[in-house]
Amino acid sequence: MNETQFNDLADWLNEAGLTDKGEVDLVAGACERMSSAGIPIQRCFVGIDTLHPVHEGRAVVWKRGSNETKLTEYGRTGSNEGDRGDAWRRSPFFRMIEKGEPVLRRRLTEESEGEFSIFPELRQAGATDYLAVMTSFGSERTIAIMDGIMSSWTSDAAGGFSEAHIATLRRAIRPLAIALKAAALSNIAETLVKTYLGRDAGQRVLRGHIARGVPDQIKAVLWFSDLRGYTKISDTATPDQIIPLLNDYAETIIGAIHEHGGDVLKLMGDGVLAIFNFENRSRACCSALEAAAKAERDITALNRRRAASVLPITEMYLGLHVGDVFYGNVGSADRLDFTVVGPAVNEVSRIAAMCRSVDRPLLLSSAFVGALGANAPPLASVGRFALRGVGQPQDLFTLDPTVAR
Repeated sequence: MNETQFNDLADWLNEAGLTDKGEVDLVAGACERMSSAGIPIQRCFVGIDTLHPVHEGRAVVWKRGSNETKLTEYGRTGSNEGDRGDAWRRSPFFRMIEKGEPVLRRRLTEESEGEFSIFPELRQAGATDYLAVMTSFGSERTIAIMDGIMSSWTSDAAGGFSEAHIATLRRAIRPLAIALKAAALSNIAETLVKTYLGRDAGQRVLRGHIARGVPDQIKAVLWFSDLRGYTKISDTATPDQIIPLLNDYAETIIGAIHEHGGDVLKLMGDGVLAIFNFENRSRACCSALEAAAKAERDITALNRRRAASVLPITEMYLGLHVGDVFYGNVGSADRLDFTVVGPAVNEVSRIAAMCRSVDRPLLLSSAFVGALGANAPPLASVGRFALRGVGQPQDLFTLDPTVAR
């Protein structure tokens, strides 16, 4: 690879980083350009840690002649459990981190095959040479554990990589790492806002809706749910059972909401505040009811599993309402929350609280029933109630218990 070709590669990587190309395009583009310029790359692996509630990082694997460059997400490499932990401890990168070595190179021969867990697979694919490089970002700007790029490069040429090839690869890794870091930071930003703010609110923040005191007024379907007897459970269960319990039920309820197009805005202990904001109000109400039905089914299955493990179980109380809310940023100049506020939010929480008094798991406001229109399932009135903090008494309904579903 001559200097002109290398400069063209560096220019392409700079432009790709500025235009927010993803990891797959970056790795595939760099490998194809270097391969076309005469560097005998058979396979490339690039891994970068991230900030994600489930995955520790993302990895890209490019293979010469393959039509698909694969992106995968990997779990906690520090885990000591099972095959994953053993494979990580037997990897070249684990050795490099343990010894503080930024570069590792091995000729792939019968004698070296047993040194690392990946080597037999590489040799079987015809690889003759292996180079691994750790590219550090520096500790000052580390985000969680994302402190660098791991990359490995294999050749299937008879003589492997030449020293000139190695020098070019190590030189090219730096602009590639910069472009990959830009892509990773974009992924992290999107993950964080969606995880902590919700999908719709997160997208709005990323589009620049962060001005304080400029909310949108919307008419939305509101969901407020909490767990039956949670206070008693939290008082009697051991501390190490409380967080797993909340996670189990939150995953079940939030999964049902998301599956049917809702957006979760708040987790308040055992409470969940969500909205269904469709242009077709009747469709939004139907989606909320479908989510409620799925959550009920999934909680029943969850309770069977938890009971079999002698763990505390509970049920969901749910209030559904339709009303005008202000949707946007609330707070101080340097600490904002993207949420919904307004009388309707207070009303839906009070409706959910009434579930205990009338011994019903689901209550619907008259506004919700009116918005359902002809799509309303068989309903039963539970009465007219004065809700705490709400000016006017509310007619509340539930699903007709005499009708099979």
